[in-house]
Amino acid sequence: MISKMKNKKHFKAKLTKEEIAILPRRKFSGEIFYINTIKTFREVFPLLNHEGIYGFDTETKPSFKKGKKNEVSLLQLSTSNRAFLFRINQIGIPGELINILSDGNLIKVGVAIHDDLLGLNRLTSFHPDGFIDLQDYVKNFHIEDSGLKKLTANILGFQISKRQQTSNWESEVLTEAQIEYAATDAWVCYEIYSKLEQMKPYNGKEIEGNS
Repeated sequence: MISKMKNKKHFKAKLTKEEIAILPRRKFSGEIFYINTIKTFREVFPLLNHEGIYGFDTETKPSFKKGKKNEVSLLQLSTSNRAFLFRINQIGIPGELINILSDGNLIKVGVAIHDDLLGLNRLTSFHPDGFIDLQDYVKNFHIEDSGLKKLTANILGFQISKRQQTSNWESEVLTEAQIEYAATDAWVCYEIYSKLEQMKPYNGKEIEGNS
């Protein structure tokens, strides 16, 4: 059984909309790799392969028709200063990327990742491993917020925009706003996990993630 961490950083169990509204707004400011060809993938992949922890997310064009669900269009992996955006609706999911998603020694951190992984498995069958869902992980710190926007505000102390969430992720070319949004979502997952990991020494106990 996972031990509960003492809330040494004094995170609140929940934040109100009013508390979030007064926080500064931030977005990812590091290097973004927009990968929409196999050639670009081959050039960029070595930069990704040296990392051990990634913020993870996917984007799918919303469907407003009952019973219709679109395929995942974008897969994001981010570190503290690099975000990799894979247009999988244009390049598929290369085997090297599947290897990262299946490697239990590489940590991938996201929010509500169950549907993301189901969507990816509809495109290419693989066994996901090494994933941590922040919605479960934050419970060890007595945090009841679950959405990424609230978790970011509660743990990192700033706001992120969710305006592009329901935009058209199947567009031939993504807009700058979409690219920034996608990079930011994966990046804050990385930052939230990193900050919570720094709290481990306070009680000397390890917290295990869910694979």
